[in-house]
Order: sequence, then structure tokens, then C-alpha cells
Amino acid sequence: VVTTALPYFTLAPDWVAEVLSPSTERVDRIQKLRLYARARVGHVWLVNPILRTLEVFALDGDGWRLASTHAGDDKTRAQPFDAIELELGNLWADVDLGDAGP
Repeated sequence: VVTTALPYFTLAPDWVAEVLSPSTERVDRIQKLRLYARARVGHVWLVNPILRTLEVFALDGDGWRLASTHAGDDKTRAQPFDAIELELGNLWADVDLGDAGP
């Protein structure tokens, strides 16, 4: 069997967004945030379509600082893209909440 390595990045991104779900939220909040801090990712967004929230974290030393939280259909500016206005309602416009809605 011959295998070849696929190309991959050796640099961490400046920003990561995780869309939370009940089945992955614990991994996203604990394991992945630790991994991203170790890799020196500058900002992480945790998007929760069920609660309709956006949590913005900024790397601060070896850990995370909660930079801001946003909810509902607000218009907001969030690091590292604070030069543009984000309409949060667009993040969950097509989300079917079923019985899990707020």
C-alpha cells in the first residue's frame, strides 16, 4: 500500500468559529478551546443557533478572555471583524428549532 501525505497548513488561523450543538458543545467549549489556545488562534466565536447567541473570545496570554456576547437579532460588531456590522439574525434565519427554541 502506497500512501502520500496530503498538503496541510502549519500555521494556525487568526479566527475560528464553532457552531455549537447539544452533542458537541462540551468538546467545543473545553477541548477545542484548549487546543486553539495552544495553537495561538487569536479569536474564537462560539455560535449557538438554539439559544441564538454569539460569544466572542480573544486570546489573552495562555487562555481566553470573553470579549463580548451578543444575542437575538441584534446588529453588532465582533472582534476580529469589528470593522463591519454583523446582523445576527442572518446566522439563524434558516434554523429549525423544533421544540428546542428559546
